[in-house]
Amino acid sequence: MKTLKEMKFPAKKIELLNKLGIVDSESLLTYYPFRYEVKEYKPYQQWKSGDTVIFEGNLISYPNTTRLHGKMSVSRFSIENDDDIFDITIYNRPWIKSLKIGTKMTIIGKYVDGNKIIANNYNLTPLQAQLGIKPIYSTKEGITQRTITSAINHALNGEIEDVVPLEYQHKYRLLSRKQAFKFIHQPTSFKEVELALRTLKYEEFLKFFLTILCLQDESFKGLEKKPKEFDIDQVFSLQENLPFLLTVDQMFVIKEILNDLASQHVMYRLVQGDVGCGKTIVCAFAMYAAMLAGYQCALLAPTEVLVKQHYESLAETYRHLPFRVAMLYSAMPSKQKQEVIEEIKKGNIQCVVGTHSLIQDEVRFNKLGLVVVDEQQRFGVEQRKKIKAKGEKVDFLLMSATPIPRTLANTLYGDMAVSTIESLPPNRKGVDTYLIKENSIRSIMQDIKNTINKGQQVYIICPSIEQNDNFQARNVVDIYHNLKEEFIGFCSIGMMHGKMSSDEKTKIISDFQKGIYDILVSTTVVEVGVNVVNATMMIIYDAHRFGLSQLHQLRGRVQRGSYRGKCYLLTSNQDKQTLNRLQILVNSTDGFEISKKDLLLRGPGDILGTRQSGASNFIVGNIFTDQNIIEQAQKDARVIAVDQRYRLLINKIIEENMNNVRYID
Repeated sequence: MKTLKEMKFPAKKIELLNKLGIVDSESLLTYYPFRYEVKEYKPYQQWKSGDTVIFEGNLISYPNTTRLHGKMSVSRFSIENDDDIFDITIYNRPWIKSLKIGTKMTIIGKYVDGNKIIANNYNLTPLQAQLGIKPIYSTKEGITQRTITSAINHALNGEIEDVVPLEYQHKYRLLSRKQAFKFIHQPTSFKEVELALRTLKYEEFLKFFLTILCLQDESFKGLEKKPKEFDIDQVFSLQENLPFLLTVDQMFVIKEILNDLASQHVMYRLVQGDVGCGKTIVCAFAMYAAMLAGYQCALLAPTEVLVKQHYESLAETYRHLPFRVAMLYSAMPSKQKQEVIEEIKKGNIQCVVGTHSLIQDEVRFNKLGLVVVDEQQRFGVEQRKKIKAKGEKVDFLLMSATPIPRTLANTLYGDMAVSTIESLPPNRKGVDTYLIKENSIRSIMQDIKNTINKGQQVYIICPSIEQNDNFQARNVVDIYHNLKEEFIGFCSIGMMHGKMSSDEKTKIISDFQKGIYDILVSTTVVEVGVNVVNATMMIIYDAHRFGLSQLHQLRGRVQRGSYRGKCYLLTSNQDKQTLNRLQILVNSTDGFEISKKDLLLRGPGDILGTRQSGASNFIVGNIFTDQNIIEQAQKDARVIAVDQRYRLLINKIIEENMNNVRYID
């Protein structure tokens, strides 16, 4: 495996690829297409209104470009194809006016009628060279399909070592790794895609199970500790500090955790549950038990916003107790940070909530006994190991809001304990979801105004920060300015996105919580943990660009309070499968059911490139439909793991996947 620098990519290209999470040859080759586009030439006589067409011709009139608003523009010109002349309209390609009369060009677009075509794109590549199956990759602002394709083609020309041992390749008639990657990225038929998928699925599951087997041997299996001693009745007296009753599921999971803490074996448990099911309060009981036993606790959260929310929640829950709660994050004033670190070392702070700052070498605990990791899939394995190493035989609790059915969890994670909270607290009113088949809020404008008139608040989510010609989607900046103009004198609007500093984002969320803003226009930075109970409506532009799990997480932001929430999914995409997929969210609010249906719906055309299964970093593997491959890979992993011939292979797999496998250490 080589870094992008070792692959001799220029610095600018490395920067772009890094935005996609591509850092080396492995992550580049496994950046799979999310769908394939079949380009097929049809003669003009066969065209029907609304068809997507591709053809080539010669430019016969200079493009006339008109500026619209902002960076928007429209260009119109004519091209001749055989004896036919077509009038072409194309948006946001102002540079096209530099083309000379007679230039031969290929047009891709939608046939309207007569001789009119609205082009999506044009290029100067001969038509014949473009026909066939073309992979389409997920992109971000400023990154083109060509950037990704050229980088992958470069990687395909390099050396690619096999992962699956030869005897297993022959046994199951699998492709070599290099051939599988070539078929997935440069297919000449869908049969090649199917053959590649079969090979890469088996490889993914085999690597996953080999890593689990080896790391379990090194980690918690059979590891004994001194049991933590506490009064279980005293632990449950914490309920008296709560303004609500625990659900049956919460009570059951708390008892499971308390049994682990009181046992002689080191706890390594995953607590999974749907958005808003109350995982955090369950962990508060676990930490209370550990503190009663004389130990310190650490709660690791991925963002400062989440750290502050957890801190406030725990400080309130423990307000009448003789335990001190503190927080630690990078943006804290240096003097305050050093004071907290010193108090942790002395044991004067019993519970600390922090970001990656907790992992720093200078943070030393007096007697760390329990580590809780929230949204744990956002932390690498090495990071979790570092925090765990700050104590002796520390109990470990992981929280995840991307649930999978218990039976599948047990199959995948073997000896690791899995607790599932399936029911939601009775005070949660839920959320009604509506699919709007246009990428506009005009049909729901009155509903937005009614919500604000009731004193409630609204989230508006966009997939992009700013207007970008290479990423056609609604963006935060434009929507924010448009709404400010539309609602002038009616309500207050805030804006938040990932380019803002941590302090800026914290202030905006704080102001939104205080009701200073009625509407918050944002990217998905609000996806995890943001808790504004007065927000009851969420509007998501270009909903088809998000995974179902992510959309489910997002709409969870508007079911935090005592009012029933509303979520509007906006899309102009008319693809039937895409609309059916979004309809799942309209029909169900069950995270387990959504996760299952999302995976079941995906076929070879669009399962690729998605890392949202909620069950480790499987990209092509499907935990619901690939049961036979899973079972076989699991059996083979048990054999390979103890076979000394494969020691080098196993070490290589563990090293490469340390930061990719979730839920294990």
